[in-house]
Amino acid sequence: MRLNASRQDIGPSEASSQIDPTLLPSFSLKNRLARALWNLCYALLYRTSPRPLHAWRSMLLRAFGAKMGAACHFYPKSKVWAPWNLICEDRVSLADDAELYNPSSMYLGSHAIVSQGAYVCGATHLYNEVSFRLVSFPMRLGAYSWVCARAAVNPGVNVGDGAILGLASVATKDLEPFGIYAGIPARKVKERLRSAVPGGPETH
Repeated sequence: MRLNASRQDIGPSEASSQIDPTLLPSFSLKNRLARALWNLCYALLYRTSPRPLHAWRSMLLRAFGAKMGAACHFYPKSKVWAPWNLICEDRVSLADDAELYNPSSMYLGSHAIVSQGAYVCGATHLYNEVSFRLVSFPMRLGAYSWVCARAAVNPGVNVGDGAILGLASVATKDLEPFGIYAGIPARKVKERLRSAVPGGPETH
């Protein structure tokens, strides 16, 4: 009863000032509508497409603003949060159950691979703010880099050319070019041979 009484004492202006700030939308109406259309396209046309139809899925991503190089292999159960923020060079691969969460731009260099179940996260929340505001970061996965199965790349972390993030590892800071990283958090464990990548350190 006391709780009900105290609520009745709050006037309209006071009530409006107490709206939960975490309920405010993180994205514009235009963005939310675009994602709704993309999700519909994903469910009806992308997710249901046969595995070999990589060109079809690249076409769908391009239709929603993605820049896709030649011969990219995006598999049917791969997920791209915002195609219009995706830039891929030639021969990029995104495996089944791998996900690119990209509220800001995400660049994948030539022959970059994101394996099964891997997650590249482009945003986080400001947990010390009452609003729990979402912030996103542009990110880059370099040419011939490899994010192995079930690995995760934290928001704002960039993966250097030729770098490898090992199975189920978590990258919390930038990965140096041609470094091989493993663990949680991921630490550099060895170097990848430059000869394993066409052009070696000159690869972009």
